[in-house]
Amino acid sequence: MAGKCQICGRPIEDGGGPGRAASYCSQACRQRAYRERKRPAGVPAGELVSDLGDRLRRLRLEPALAFHADVEALSARFAQLRRLARETREERAEAAERRESVVAEGAGIVTPGGVTNPRDGGFDALVEAHRRELRAHCYRLLGSYDEAEDLTQEAFLRAWRARDTLDDVDNPRAWLYTIATRVCLDFLRKHNRRPTPYEPVPGMDSGDGPPPPSLPWLQPFPDDQLPETPVTRSEPDAEAVAGETLELVFLTAIQQLPPRQRAAVILRDVAGWSAKETADLLGASEASANSAVQRGRSALREALPGPREDWSARPPSADDLALLQRYMEVVARADIDAMVELVREDAVLTMPPNPFWFTSRDALFAFVRPNLDPASPTFVGHWRHLPVRANGQLAVAGYLRRPGTSVFRAQLIDVLRIEEGRIAQITTFEPHLFEAFGLPTTL
Repeated sequence: MAGKCQICGRPIEDGGGPGRAASYCSQACRQRAYRERKRPAGVPAGELVSDLGDRLRRLRLEPALAFHADVEALSARFAQLRRLARETREERAEAAERRESVVAEGAGIVTPGGVTNPRDGGFDALVEAHRRELRAHCYRLLGSYDEAEDLTQEAFLRAWRARDTLDDVDNPRAWLYTIATRVCLDFLRKHNRRPTPYEPVPGMDSGDGPPPPSLPWLQPFPDDQLPETPVTRSEPDAEAVAGETLELVFLTAIQQLPPRQRAAVILRDVAGWSAKETADLLGASEASANSAVQRGRSALREALPGPREDWSARPPSADDLALLQRYMEVVARADIDAMVELVREDAVLTMPPNPFWFTSRDALFAFVRPNLDPASPTFVGHWRHLPVRANGQLAVAGYLRRPGTSVFRAQLIDVLRIEEGRIAQITTFEPHLFEAFGLPTTL
């Protein structure tokens, strides 16, 4: 017995097994259905562009808090416009693929719609088996969740167009990694993505520590989208990083390497590639590829704050979880003195892509205190937080109820690094990735 796909109308063969009948013929159609369910109704691109123009004209440069709030509101609308553009591109690509598949089906070619290849079980199966690790791989190269998502899709489109070569591929996983890495390197050649130190903010005391690296493109990565099984390294004694590494400390450090050197280190020490495989992908000799890896490892050792055990993410202890719970509680009741006790004196806070940064607890709370004090003229409102996990680290999603309103709205994601029972680093991100974390936008 056969049903029809709810998206493309193709027949779906019923395998006769137990459970609910399939509604979609492929993962591509399932994802398209999901996007359409999640898409905000009645928000066309023209309306978003018009609204952005109005908001830009009303942008307040002073005071700093109002400027920050206006820019945050703009970023949310830009994120919506970006999402619409991405969905439009994907839909047109899917439509083109469906047109191609009408011709391809007669020849038995692998298609995203589910025509199978007798050797490997189908293009869909190949894509889904490696989607998570390729997205994490692109994220390590780029540092941006949005761009990793986009370029992973671009890599799969390139793979689809080159599907005729699959019969001659001995290692489909390595084939996909090669395509994804080259897509990312192409992107990095067009975009100058090297961190620079934060600049002083006029009128703001950022602390007496050295300015941290600024990565305006840096975004968090949801832990529930990590590969289920970390990749084993080919050289267990390599001094760079382990296969599961996505910590923000590591991301910040490796973004300082030139793109090809960055790719060489990630392929060798994270993806577990051999020297020859890495050299072949980079179009270099083994000696050249090995040299790039050694230079990259050396630069990483200089950029990372001490041995791996000093900064790496580990399973949170009971004390860590208790600290996180207390952090959420004291922020909710605006107990600033209790908040101070939870943070190290040399704590660092950054807010990519915003220019604000702090390298000491005193400077941080001199900025935060008036915003949390209901008696202050710069009071921003009341906070509530939900615990999340990002980049293998503890994190919180912050919701703000502004004065005169009754709803807590998505405001930020704070990714925390804890050292010796206190918060050593806070990286604050804007709220447009709440959906990717499976979080509601209001409480």
